[in-house]
Amino acid sequence: MGTKIHCDRDIDATHASFSASVILELASASHGRYEPRHDSHQPLVPLGELLGQSSRVARPRTAASTISVTRFFDAALKHHPWRALPLLYRFITFFLFALAILAGIHSYFWVRLVRDTQVPLPYRTWTTAICVALACSVPISLMAPRLMPRPWAAYAAWPGYIWLGFMLLLLAALVGTDLLRLILAIGRAVSSRPQLDPAARLRLARALAVAVVVVSAVVGSHSIFQGLREPVVRELRIAIPGLPTALAGTTIVQLTDLHIGATKSRNFASDIVRRSNALSPDVVAITGDLVEGRFGSGREDTLSLAALRARQGVFMVTGNHEYYSGLREWLPELQRLGIRVLRNEHVVIDGDRGGGWELAGIEDWNGGSVEPDGGPDLARALAGHDPTRPLVLLSHQPRAIYSAAQAGVALMLSGHTHGGQIWPFKYLVRLQQPFLEGLHKVGQTQLYVSPGTGYWGPPMRLGTRGEITRITLVSDHL
Repeated sequence: MGTKIHCDRDIDATHASFSASVILELASASHGRYEPRHDSHQPLVPLGELLGQSSRVARPRTAASTISVTRFFDAALKHHPWRALPLLYRFITFFLFALAILAGIHSYFWVRLVRDTQVPLPYRTWTTAICVALACSVPISLMAPRLMPRPWAAYAAWPGYIWLGFMLLLLAALVGTDLLRLILAIGRAVSSRPQLDPAARLRLARALAVAVVVVSAVVGSHSIFQGLREPVVRELRIAIPGLPTALAGTTIVQLTDLHIGATKSRNFASDIVRRSNALSPDVVAITGDLVEGRFGSGREDTLSLAALRARQGVFMVTGNHEYYSGLREWLPELQRLGIRVLRNEHVVIDGDRGGGWELAGIEDWNGGSVEPDGGPDLARALAGHDPTRPLVLLSHQPRAIYSAAQAGVALMLSGHTHGGQIWPFKYLVRLQQPFLEGLHKVGQTQLYVSPGTGYWGPPMRLGTRGEITRITLVSDHL
């Protein structure tokens, strides 16, 4: 019997740290469970339990923390009353919750950088007003691609997105200095050394405030430079068991997480198309989050995608941002651009050469919480699959790897994580995804997680680099 992955609650750690999508993903109140497609009497199996108890797939130790966190959420949210609330109400509730967190962060900034340093008037008034304005810029930038026409969306998005990146770096730096101050205070108390007098505390507060702001500004500027650099081309050779000799050397160009929209316009898309075509791939695989923003404002930025070329075609799977941007409007346009969207289905590639291989694609993990007919269904995607043909699976989120391994997938290509995008927030990503980036193996299934071709939100990258991935498939016996 086929099973369908049905998501009613999903906490996205990637965007929980620096994304508007956290509002939508939390609002979806996903349970992360497997729900039977046909037999309503069959009991639901929590995802954490399924991953924790399965003995058929060997899990690497690196995924252990992710699985335990998943099991925790499964148990904690089993009978969560918010599941019954309409999506709109949940969205509004979590939007207000996110605004409260945003206000709390900026209040923390004000306390540490303005109040504790005793900034005198009138500078105190000015810095307070600036703090309020910066806080307001973040929700404006997050909603602009979905509510404003294209030119206005870009003007509104850039300032808030840039501040969002600096805000996260500043928050990390301030928390770090507060931990240091706490350790020093405990050390003084334990050693019976006298506490600092008020004048010394003021000097320390001012020195730390200046250091934190300067370090955050320098690191943030470097992150912008890294984020706006053109993606590198990463070359990979991956051995595929059972790949016919005639198909050895097949090339796949993977593009993912381009987020074409307010801050990445048609010039960015055109450059990616030009560089991809220069690699002369057999297949172009877009593993989700191609667009960012509503169809009316973003359509013209995607027109250059019609020039993408591959010998066997351009294929794509949905990411969470396709759903957030209005999937039903975007799907016909993607087809018009010559992009085949694999919605829980598979196709045969190069069937006339050694029997060919199969390319399957599943919907985004969160799709079912946004569209009634959305969400991944691996059983449906593999219906009619010929087990003698090598199978490559496209899945936006890496967490589908365990189901893929059980299904005998040879290679899975994913994105979504952005490689963490801005250090140190990659550690939050690991709470939600089993792998951050790179090539991994679960059972007999290989997984490649791209750090993304573009970026989301802040035009920043720290500790990672955008990439266009060119994968060459080789036979395992060569």
